[in-house]
Amino acid sequence: MIRRRTLIAAAGATALAAPAFAQNFPRKAVQMIVAFPAGGNTDIGARILASIAEKDLGQPITVVNKGGAGGQIGFTEGARARPDGYTVTFINLPSVSTIVLDPERKAAFKMDSFVPVVNQVLDPGVVWVKADSPYKTFADLLDAAKKAPGKISACTTGILSDDHLAILMVDDAAKVNFRIVHFEGSAQQLTGVMGGHVDCAFDNVGGIVKRVKSGELRALVVTDDQRSKFLPDVPTTKELGFPSVISSSTRGIAVPKGTPADAIKVLETAFLKAINNPEHIKKMDEQGLALKPMVGAEYAKYYADSHAAATKYTEWALKQR
Repeated sequence: MIRRRTLIAAAGATALAAPAFAQNFPRKAVQMIVAFPAGGNTDIGARILASIAEKDLGQPITVVNKGGAGGQIGFTEGARARPDGYTVTFINLPSVSTIVLDPERKAAFKMDSFVPVVNQVLDPGVVWVKADSPYKTFADLLDAAKKAPGKISACTTGILSDDHLAILMVDDAAKVNFRIVHFEGSAQQLTGVMGGHVDCAFDNVGGIVKRVKSGELRALVVTDDQRSKFLPDVPTTKELGFPSVISSSTRGIAVPKGTPADAIKVLETAFLKAINNPEHIKKMDEQGLALKPMVGAEYAKYYADSHAAATKYTEWALKQR
């Protein structure tokens, strides 16, 4: 009888502990790790979101930039953080996947080291050239690449970035062979193309919207199945006959594996509310960053599907080393 009462009491204490945890969380500042330098599109979106979400959380959200190694340094720190809900990481897909899939990078984390909480951005890929480029359309660029295999150069923002995978997708779908040039970020990419050292760039819409509108750059195609509201006059790869060439950079919040479900729910609720906040939407629109809110099973499925899609082209890229 004593043992039965003890078990009942323990069960009751456990049942009360969960809601109590949720009610008391968070009790201090939450740290948000951004795995890329300050000032980039990921950092800008993260800071906009943090400034709004902290009002609902009732605690400050401190953004900490841990750039380096294409996101690997920051992702590693986020995966190794104490799983108590007080450290969240801005994860970028497919960057997390390509790091895990590349044996030479010896990643200290796996895909299941993170629990995806809520996605904020889906920034479609875009192919662009400088304004005075002879390539007026995507067809012009592909024709040139077909006539001179391995001669037309296309640059990325890093090895095994979404831009790199997008080039491989185009090579595969259009039966061309671009000469790939890897840069360490968008600043170098811009310098390379504008200086005439590289023919075109594979990038993301959010990074070049303002320069396209100013007439400095020409966007040839968006690698998506629907037109970007920020570049409504630019056709998509699907429209141009390449439905398999779909590439983007998604950015969202994740926590380390083992984080209590109640803490995850509190974070999910606060961040999702912030993403749908009119102030957040306005500020993100001003940056040309497209929102794609996903939570729960939908985000978990996207996380898994994105990894599966990245696997094919990552393996291809590794063979070309």
